[in-house]
Amino acid sequence: MDRISQLAEQLGLALKAQGAQVSTAESCTGGGIAEAITRIPGSSAWFEAGYVTYSNAQKTRQLDVCADLFDSVGAVSREVVEAMVRGAQSHSGARYAVAVSGVAGPDGGSAEKPVGTVWLAWGDGERLYSVRRQFSGSRDEVRRQTVETALAGLLRLLAEENPAMG
Repeated sequence: MDRISQLAEQLGLALKAQGAQVSTAESCTGGGIAEAITRIPGSSAWFEAGYVTYSNAQKTRQLDVCADLFDSVGAVSREVVEAMVRGAQSHSGARYAVAVSGVAGPDGGSAEKPVGTVWLAWGDGERLYSVRRQFSGSRDEVRRQTVETALAGLLRLLAEENPAMG
């Protein structure tokens, strides 16, 4: 079993033990986090919803991200992923949520946000954490590292640890 599947399986066990659900709000991973979670048998007991909001318009429409944020801080930012988490929780009713937005490449980067820049956020309804990561490698490698980091962070959040510290 690969690392991502192991993390998803551990997440399922932890959520099931708490009787809790999780939702995902994804941009650069295109649903990869939700796919990893739902590859685990029985995930319907703890996976509530997945939002793939690749465009800014869909982040606003589906997750209530304030459209003004895109002009002021950009889609790849702390403010946007935190708003995505809150929107996913609000719309799905899940206690836990994770959100990601980044520049997977191979192009689209800038001096301020080079290829591999990813913002992640996690929330449990009370606490909200976010972190910027700089991943390296191909587009697929950046996306894989993002999915792995998102799942590992959810596990830390369920253990009442800061998911951004891992």
